[in-house]
Amino acid sequence: MRETYAFEYVNENEFKKIERSVKKYNMLAYKKLYFEYYPALKEGNLLGQVVEENPAEKTKTYELKLPTDMMFSKVHGDIKLYYVVYEEKKIIMLDRIEPVDILSEGHQSELVTYKGVMVSKEHAEKDMFKINLLNMIQK
Repeated sequence: MRETYAFEYVNENEFKKIERSVKKYNMLAYKKLYFEYYPALKEGNLLGQVVEENPAEKTKTYELKLPTDMMFSKVHGDIKLYYVVYEEKKIIMLDRIEPVDILSEGHQSELVTYKGVMVSKEHAEKDMFKINLLNMIQK
């Protein structure tokens, strides 16, 4: 029988808030994360790229890019999951989901959309400028 990895969290409350925000604003990313990536990680199929290794603690930090709408990605950045693997202990420590700014803001209050893209209340003009610029470039 193959040993499975256990999930733990650096900060479970914050991670779950961001996870719910991903569910609300990007269902495709959430479905892939929850129904494909999490089960694969539990089975030991470590997905994504290694971004940091710590030989003293025998850990590896991974970055896993989640599927994201192209416009969202260009305005706010890709949605990425960061996790740390403790191979000896068979533990995956779920660290964070980025971009934290827009996702945590989306959890705190309802975000509006502009031309189909979420707009931050804090940086609304900047986001709308980026969206308009990208639309002009595409035409």
